[in-house]
Amino acid sequence: MGSFCFLFPYLAFHLFLLMLLTLFTSYTFSMCKHHDSSALLQFKNSFFINTSSQPGFWSHCSSFSFKTESWKTGTDCCEWDGVTCDIMYDYVIGLDLSCNNLNGELAANSTIFQLKHLQQLNLAFNDFFGSSVHAGIGDLVKLTHLNLSNTGISGNISSTISHLSKLVSLDLSSYSYWNMEQKLELGPLTWKKLILNATNLRELHLNTVDISLIRERSLSDILSLPNLQELDLSFNEDLSGKLPLSNWSTPLRYLDLSYTAFSDEIPYSIGNLKYLTHLGLSNCNFYAVLPLSLWNLTQLTKLDLSTNNFSGQVPSSLFHLTQLSMLDLSFNKLDGPIPIQITKFSKLNFVLLQSNNLNGTIPHWCYSLPSLSWLYLNDNQLTGSIGEFSTSSLNYLFLSNNKLHGPFPNSIFEIQNLTYLALSSTNLRGVVDFYNFSKFKLLTFLDLSHNSFLSINFDSNIDSISPSLNALYLSSTNINSFPKFLYIWHVDLSFNKLQGDLPIPPYGIEYFLLSNNNFIIFDIYNKIFSGPLPTTCIRNFQGMMNVNDSQIGLQYMGKANYYNDSVVVIVKGFSMELTRILTTFTTIDLSNNMFEGEIPQVVGELNSLKGLISNNGITGSEIPTALENLNFLSFLNLSQNHLEGIIPTGQQFDTFGNDSYEGNTMLCGFILSKSCKNDEDQPPHSTSEEEEESGFGWKAVVIRYACGTIFGMILGYIVLFIGKP
Repeated sequence: MGSFCFLFPYLAFHLFLLMLLTLFTSYTFSMCKHHDSSALLQFKNSFFINTSSQPGFWSHCSSFSFKTESWKTGTDCCEWDGVTCDIMYDYVIGLDLSCNNLNGELAANSTIFQLKHLQQLNLAFNDFFGSSVHAGIGDLVKLTHLNLSNTGISGNISSTISHLSKLVSLDLSSYSYWNMEQKLELGPLTWKKLILNATNLRELHLNTVDISLIRERSLSDILSLPNLQELDLSFNEDLSGKLPLSNWSTPLRYLDLSYTAFSDEIPYSIGNLKYLTHLGLSNCNFYAVLPLSLWNLTQLTKLDLSTNNFSGQVPSSLFHLTQLSMLDLSFNKLDGPIPIQITKFSKLNFVLLQSNNLNGTIPHWCYSLPSLSWLYLNDNQLTGSIGEFSTSSLNYLFLSNNKLHGPFPNSIFEIQNLTYLALSSTNLRGVVDFYNFSKFKLLTFLDLSHNSFLSINFDSNIDSISPSLNALYLSSTNINSFPKFLYIWHVDLSFNKLQGDLPIPPYGIEYFLLSNNNFIIFDIYNKIFSGPLPTTCIRNFQGMMNVNDSQIGLQYMGKANYYNDSVVVIVKGFSMELTRILTTFTTIDLSNNMFEGEIPQVVGELNSLKGLISNNGITGSEIPTALENLNFLSFLNLSQNHLEGIIPTGQQFDTFGNDSYEGNTMLCGFILSKSCKNDEDQPPHSTSEEEEESGFGWKAVVIRYACGTIFGMILGYIVLFIGKP
């Protein structure tokens, strides 16, 4: 007996080890349920994966993988990528196929609805375009987390979603990658059942989901859920109502109602949300003054109240929220000064106060806050001079359209990470050497326009600047020469004192504005422009409309003793230098470009035009009959186009020979060997009004050129010579 008592602890210990070994062996060699494995394989086979392209929403995915490639018949589905199994019973309880680029229909009979033990389902960022949230979703009653965001699903959400009483997180949101006309719709009855049953909800994301039929009382109910921490109902422009005066969900951390029709004042009770870190109420219809209770939101990191109708002053208390990283109060009706005294911020990156009525001077902290990356103060009533910058963190600086004055702040050139700089209409003065802007290696956008007391100096012969620069606006800055670098998409050099040869713009330029300069000759011969001929531009050639040929003696462009520069022209293959330009050289040469469309009727209004040359391949157009009015037209070359119809007769047209129309096989008339049939139906003439509607359509460049009545214009190298001065 004593011997057994001695052996009992030893035997019990070994028996315990044997039980542990059996349990471990059973777990190690167990496999997922055959039913679950079969359902997953059928689900996989109902979609295809497009590995050759990546949809736009993939920028929101932290990683890209094709998880279902590891799903093979005869292998343990618990080992498959994206699959999580219960440790004890081997049921599939989690499925994460987000960012997997699944393409196809999420069918009503999808086998995914057979995974009855599923607790977490994430199919976000796949392409189920045209699918719906079917009734089968209600069979997954153990779900705690459901994410179908950005999958292209639309239509009515099945009421069975309200059966998911254990939901903690629900995300049905969408970005703008999908057709917004086909939205998900959550009806009032389904909403009511969901809110009543899913009392454990902590996260609810329904941005872009159509919940416009939800009553205001129901919205108050969701905001009072005891565990709610995140609520996003943004981008639902038909959703209206008011924020509740009380009964807020105390744990709420994230609230976004942007781009909805919520209105009225922000209640003082919002200050009770002491855990709130994100408050987005932009693009709504809120008004009145900002509540002082915002001071209580000490955990706030992002506050966006932009594009509303708030009035009054900016509460200084906002600048004592030390966790704040973004403050956006732009596009409101706020007035008064920007608060001067602020708590020392270590996280404030973005300050956007543009498009208000703010006045006073720019506070010192705007120049020195070390964390500040974006500073938008443009379109206000700010006064004083721009101070000295001591921060190097700024990337975006917008101070345009204020009542500022004083010298150009040279300390800006020390902010070497600057990407966007806008100082237009700020009354700056002084001379700025453009060479300094070459210090900005990341500069993308530069706007110094409409500073008439500022002079931009290009004398340093700088031939390059930031390779990322794609927008340069220097209108009205007293420039008198072209910069050597023009490899930029958008360029505005209007209202300056530019002279000399127009440089060839680079291929791909979209916007090139040169109006109101001192040009006398404007040459676009062989510049490879394309698109329709610009009616509006030609209408501005006042120098070709108003020259009076009845005057006695030789006439020159411009006022007496005004135009003294010489120009080399090509006349019948020979070059010669002219010291002043005769009005006989009112010639348009559009040759060697790629213009298309019709010859504008407005050309017939250039009554002083002496020569018209256009070899461009213009298609589908008649020669406008309005050209018959050009009594002084003595040279015409419309060869190598695709013109059609009858050649006008009378006046100057009777003097032009076959060479003027060579290469236009569809033209006919008595001047050609090809006569016109009397019964030929001709297409109707286009009108100037119709041409105006086409607007500027130049693909390579858009040039608006306004000529004063004292200036004449010649387009193209002049190839016509009628007389000698």
